[in-house]
Amino acid sequence: MATKARPTTVGKVVAENRKARHNYEIMDTYEAGLVLTGTEVKSLREGKANIAESYASDEGDEIWLINSYLPEYLQANRFNHETRRRRKLLLSKREINRLRAAINREGMTLVPLRIYFNDRGRAKLELALAKGKKLHDKRETQKERDWNRQKARLLRDKG
Repeated sequence: MATKARPTTVGKVVAENRKARHNYEIMDTYEAGLVLTGTEVKSLREGKANIAESYASDEGDEIWLINSYLPEYLQANRFNHETRRRRKLLLSKREINRLRAAINREGMTLVPLRIYFNDRGRAKLELALAKGKKLHDKRETQKERDWNRQKARLLRDKG
């Protein structure tokens, strides 16, 4: 079953979306399973996936990961997968309804943060419910980060 993400049990991180924390204000995170074919899993284990420009969308009673890139597995010959196909996400019915309500009512977005293998060897996706930042919000975050860095340097030098 899909449960909330526990950052302490994250195994090998395969792909990470670093721009997401800069472009979006993260409200809540969820851990979702991925429906993958065999060659996709082998390709993921090589660690060359990319989710930088991907997003999640709700269609019907399901949530899909769209525009994620998993390169072809070179040893698979003719049984290979499409690199940018839509992949179904495995979440509980309650979580899907909660996410759909937040998207429709509050104008939020589903952003994938990272793909990783958990301690049981299953491929998981950390999915975030996020709200887009405006340009002035991004500047404010940058100022705050710089100030915290300067403050840490001052405390380290004085103390």
